[in-house]
Amino acid sequence: MCNLKQLNNRLLVTALIICLLPAGQLMSQDAPADKITSGPSKGTLVIAGGGRLSDTIIKRFLSLAGGDNARIIYIPTAAGAESYSDSAAYFLRSRGAGNVTVLHTDSRDTANSDFFTAPLLDATGVWFGGGRQWRLVDSYSGPLTEELFRRVLKRGGVVGGSSAGATIQGSFLARGDTENNQVMMGDHQKGFCYISNIAIDQHVLARNRQFDMYGILREHPELLGIGIDENTAVVVQRDTMEVIGASYVLVYDGSFWSREGSDLKILPEKDFLFYLLRQGDRYNLRERKIID
Repeated sequence: MCNLKQLNNRLLVTALIICLLPAGQLMSQDAPADKITSGPSKGTLVIAGGGRLSDTIIKRFLSLAGGDNARIIYIPTAAGAESYSDSAAYFLRSRGAGNVTVLHTDSRDTANSDFFTAPLLDATGVWFGGGRQWRLVDSYSGPLTEELFRRVLKRGGVVGGSSAGATIQGSFLARGDTENNQVMMGDHQKGFCYISNIAIDQHVLARNRQFDMYGILREHPELLGIGIDENTAVVVQRDTMEVIGASYVLVYDGSFWSREGSDLKILPEKDFLFYLLRQGDRYNLRERKIID
């Protein structure tokens, strides 16, 4: 046992240690980093749900990349072809992009070479095309390419993508199985993590995928789930997510929201809740709630 004087001394030492700890270390005890959902500290993400994308989405991406001065890198690798011509980027050029470079390889060594990555050094925008998201991981998850993608954001640029190019931007790689795109938790489970602690699905309403996200959230309840329908996108700047496009974005955050309230609604259990956002709606990723 210790006497009162010893106890007071111990309390004093403890108080001094707490005061000297960095603020972030104290905050992490309340909100562990692996449970925080947050966008990039700089730059912008444009995350589209697939299908034919309207001018609203593509021109927003090009504007964020610098408009007439945009220098775009288009990466079609997810589609699975051996090679791609410049015509693969027609959907960008037809909307006004004057400077587009198509980059593709299925070799991680090539992807991380100085020659291959040179166009990324001054890029203001990167767009990942659709297909199978695991192909993007297999080709570009090496240290050099991944870092240069991220530097586009650090310079204040924009990273966008549709379908597979949407899912790859999350931390958990939904539908990352090499054998079947219906498997939600496959042999590839790590995305490029431009948004932390999130799983992103696409084509959700067009393909009746609205219940598929639960396969991930049952195993990883700490994740925020979002599902983006076709011809719809979210624009993410820091922790704010804005919906643009023609359809809806589904949010799986364990709560429910409706413009008309929910007091009179008969809702399912918390683990089976989701709600829809439409163009103009905004959402705080870190706080996981609608921005009025």
